[in-house]
Amino acid sequence: MTRYAIYGCGGHGREVLPIVRDILRDRHDTNAVVFVSDVGEEVGTFVNGVEVIAFDKLISAGHRDRKVILSLGTSAGRRKLAEKCEAEQLEFESIAASSHKRFDDVTVGEGAVFSEFTMATANVRIGRHFQCNMYSYVAHDGVIGDFVTFAPRVNCNGRIVIEDDVYVGSGAVLRNGNPDRPLRIGRGAIVGMGAIVTKDVEPFTTVVGNPARPMIKA
Repeated sequence: MTRYAIYGCGGHGREVLPIVRDILRDRHDTNAVVFVSDVGEEVGTFVNGVEVIAFDKLISAGHRDRKVILSLGTSAGRRKLAEKCEAEQLEFESIAASSHKRFDDVTVGEGAVFSEFTMATANVRIGRHFQCNMYSYVAHDGVIGDFVTFAPRVNCNGRIVIEDDVYVGSGAVLRNGNPDRPLRIGRGAIVGMGAIVTKDVEPFTTVVGNPARPMIKA
């Protein structure tokens, strides 16, 4: 039977834990889930009743069968941990809260996390290690790249392409794209909290405001 390792026991990891516990609700195995941390002070402790182990222990014979769920909130952080796990040939798991809704023709890459009250509607393509926080959604004909992060309450409307390593802040609204020209958020871009995105965002650009514009550095 599947056992899990949540890599990171910070705020998002502690929010992932109840989703995993719900998946395991019919099992009575207290060792079915552990946290993994690279912080020495956390290793050997218990967080919300779950043991925290080091990565070296994860790759030992007693734990390396566990499916890994990356719980860091940054794209760069998750990508680094993914490479570390892949080097040891560990496997990843995609999970979704019981309140998550998914409609027709949705494909999701490995390692995705869908928190409570999230949605992927129709004809959606989602890449690896997507993090979809509470009350966020991906609407019809959306294409999401690898290591994309949605903070809570992101409104990602229809026909939007979001490239790899994008971070979308809490409450941001991305307007619908057109059938012949989807709205595009370029690789590594950051969409600020509450931003209203009406135009394409260039790669590695931070946009804020209503309507969203590139942030001017002081």
